[in-house]
Amino acid sequence: MAAYVITSITVHDPEGYKEYARGTPGSLEPFGGRFLVRGGQTEVREGDWEFERLVVVEFRDMDLARAWYESEEYQRLKVIRERHSSAEMVFVEGV
Repeated sequence: MAAYVITSITVHDPEGYKEYARGTPGSLEPFGGRFLVRGGQTEVREGDWEFERLVVVEFRDMDLARAWYESEEYQRLKVIRERHSSAEMVFVEGV
């Protein structure tokens, strides 16, 4: 079953964040991850959901999503992301 990593990101240092943004696509490749949403215009229709940037990544299954997140390469990028932004992330199975 497909798995999705959904992340809401608020960037505090756009210049520093660029390194994370450049490195993330390459970190996904070995795990078959692909962006479905990466930034772009958003429109909240219900609720009080506040975010600056929304990202959705699709994986073939939850095991691959977890393996990507726990990989050495992503953990290195995560440190950069945490230094220049704040985020909320959820992993969810889907169709």
